[in-house]
Amino acid sequence: MKYPEIRTVLPGPLAAALIAIDHEFVSPSYTRSYPLIAESAEGLWIRDPDGNVFLDFTAGIAACSTGHCHPLVVQAIKDQAELLLHMSGTDFYYPSQIKLAERLANLARGPGERARKVYFGNSGAEAVEAAFKLARWHTRRELNLAFFGAFHGRTMGALSLTASKTIQKKHYNPMVPGIAHIPYPYCYRCPYRLSHATCGTACVNWIEDTLFRTSVPPEEVAAIFVEPIQGEGGYIVPPPEFHQRLYAIARRYGILYVADEVQSGMGRTGKMFAMEHFGVAPDIIAVAKGIASGLPLGAMLAWADIMNWEAGSHASTFGGNPISCQAALATIALLQAGLMDNATRRGEQLMEGLLKMQQSIECMGDVRGLGLMVGVELVKDRETKERAGDWRDLVVQEAFRKGLLLLGCGQSSIRFCPALTVSAEEIDVCLEIFEAVLRKIF
Repeated sequence: MKYPEIRTVLPGPLAAALIAIDHEFVSPSYTRSYPLIAESAEGLWIRDPDGNVFLDFTAGIAACSTGHCHPLVVQAIKDQAELLLHMSGTDFYYPSQIKLAERLANLARGPGERARKVYFGNSGAEAVEAAFKLARWHTRRELNLAFFGAFHGRTMGALSLTASKTIQKKHYNPMVPGIAHIPYPYCYRCPYRLSHATCGTACVNWIEDTLFRTSVPPEEVAAIFVEPIQGEGGYIVPPPEFHQRLYAIARRYGILYVADEVQSGMGRTGKMFAMEHFGVAPDIIAVAKGIASGLPLGAMLAWADIMNWEAGSHASTFGGNPISCQAALATIALLQAGLMDNATRRGEQLMEGLLKMQQSIECMGDVRGLGLMVGVELVKDRETKERAGDWRDLVVQEAFRKGLLLLGCGQSSIRFCPALTVSAEEIDVCLEIFEAVLRKIF
């Protein structure tokens, strides 16, 4: 069984020298959780300049879906690089973008459903921004709904929909107007202090009973923007009936249902799109991150009759770059050839190990997830559920020092989002290190 290899104090001398240069020349707005310099990587293993080897359970924030430098993806990139690097798909045609659009449109189209069309950008924020604009264009409505805890990106439209952390909006106000935020079904910390067994999805009922009755005219709402599973908000999985009941409200008032699948999509939950778990076909889907195994690409998928905007109304010079598109085609092939099934199996193994661990480690307040989108919420007291953000940060740092790469999310949660290529042995190593860290600290 392979384990991390930590040969120096972290960061080592070569890594520390590079970090010093970074601090001199790179924007301080970036959030670096720990002093890792990733020099090379393969699969789930990252090597730094000093020869330290880490087990990566972040996948570049869920972007390297097929693992680092998967040989089939690398070969697809090399082959395309020898043919065409760039020819702006907003003004010209080229095969890889056309083929990928067809592939994505068909993946997001269920049996008997109408056709979809695809818009390409460079990132998740751009995919959401495009969805935001299309919703206004198509409906001619100005208002939108989004959720507390949501992260949709940092461009101004996407940021206006975001309600994750105040630091993301500090000094950037005013935001784009006309957006109302509502509570997400965070059952572990129900905002209505109710029990899921008896609440009747009060968070959905509140929209019609209160919001639409008092302050937001539903006939003026263009879209509801929602993550199938909240990502940055804490890897929060809603109750099974939530999306169907929310979707029913959208249908009742002619409101578009926009699913932000940037972190949850492309096989991460064991299905191509996480919304498939909930039996809802969104009007618009935003995808990015895992779509191209780490290359910059975002896409917005909408029903063809909704994507009725005219030429020149929205575009992106580098969106749908030929190399990124070819990487995405290779990624999708790998996902369908077994990686989505692996995400289901390894996700079950990971959840089982964490739930067993929870029985004897009191600070593990909640364990939740679908597939390889798993979160552990740390608390200082299981009865009061007092958040333990400082403890969470200690755990992430100590895991790094032991060679396991993790990231936080929400206020006191840790996310586990490894590449979909993760093996049973790598899951076991992750669980072993994580438990050792918790027991050392607590």
